[in-house]
Amino acid sequence: MLFLENLKLALNAIKTNKMRSFLTMLGIIIGISSVIAITSIGDSAKAVIGKEFDNYGKNNLYIYLNWRLIEDSVEYSDLISPEDIEALKKRFSNEIAYIAPSVSYSSKVTVARLNGKFDIQGVAADYNKYKKMTILKGRMINESDVKGEKNRIVIDKDAAMYFFNSTDVVGKTLPLTISDESKDLTIVGVYEVEKSIFSGMMSGDSYTAYSPYTILENVDRTTSYLDLYATDKADISTIGKKLTDYLSRIKDKPNDLYLVETLQSQQGTMDKILGTLSLAIGAIAAISLIVGGIGIMNIMLVSVTERTREIGIRKSLGARTKDILQQFLIESMIISAIGGLIGTFLGIGIAAIGMSFAKISIVINPMVIIIAVVFSAVVGMFFGLYPARKAAKLDPIEALRYE
Repeated sequence: MLFLENLKLALNAIKTNKMRSFLTMLGIIIGISSVIAITSIGDSAKAVIGKEFDNYGKNNLYIYLNWRLIEDSVEYSDLISPEDIEALKKRFSNEIAYIAPSVSYSSKVTVARLNGKFDIQGVAADYNKYKKMTILKGRMINESDVKGEKNRIVIDKDAAMYFFNSTDVVGKTLPLTISDESKDLTIVGVYEVEKSIFSGMMSGDSYTAYSPYTILENVDRTTSYLDLYATDKADISTIGKKLTDYLSRIKDKPNDLYLVETLQSQQGTMDKILGTLSLAIGAIAAISLIVGGIGIMNIMLVSVTERTREIGIRKSLGARTKDILQQFLIESMIISAIGGLIGTFLGIGIAAIGMSFAKISIVINPMVIIIAVVFSAVVGMFFGLYPARKAAKLDPIEALRYE
């Protein structure tokens, strides 16, 4: 019953001094809203990056030459040959789903009076089974295209609409320059990938297309970079090391000549960077919570001074020291908790508006909200403890005499 009575007294005191109570909450509101907004923006960014990595496939990995080790003295035998690729495919047939030299070429193109640019990636057969994309028309590059070194190309929907104003372009040709040689590549397919925030960062006249890697390779067919996808049976955390060790052994090269990079490790690095940034900025924003707590302490000391006679009357009527302590602690915690709630909704609103401009779906972590509100109440209790103890220790006779 005494708790409910103290709760009513605290709420009445806050209601009586609305403006003063709001100004006292302001530090808490700013601190909590900043922390909520920053963590929500960080979580939303992580979700976007995670989705982007998913489009490439969780099992994607790359093997490449350690250029720091060999510096500028690259030997022909260091490069990865078609025979090396076949040896890897045979040795790890149950763990490699896709393997091909990673080759690419950029070429300008003119169709009618329209100018543009294609970033052509060389791929092996059925690449669309591993990288997330939808074939809208025609097909992806197949085994016949690769083995026959055919001038085939698969373009994206935006390129088809830009150059031909239609997606029904299978059979049409594109005049491109590959390895300083002019070629007419026949369109065999049109694909589409889900748009992301990174799509807008690409140049408006540059389009990604896919062709058989065999028409983009150099003369001796060697490469310094392999693009792979592991099977679902493979352990992505260990398969890369097994591949590089085997490659080094069959080529009689040092174990650290070939390096591996997995998409999972890249995503982990990005998440770690974003998490560290969010934590650092959030910690800076949380400083305002300390300022808000000092504000609560200050206003509660003023409140104790203003209500000295009230405290004396309550004590003379039988209120115990712990009852007075509880009354002022509850008041400071309520002020802080209300500020925390307002700050939480304000922070979510700020994050939602910011993400809407970036066209990103906002991600809210419920645990962050719970922690923020609880923490704000703890701040109120901590900084309200001194004023509450001061009020509780007042001598009732001296308090009644106070003017």
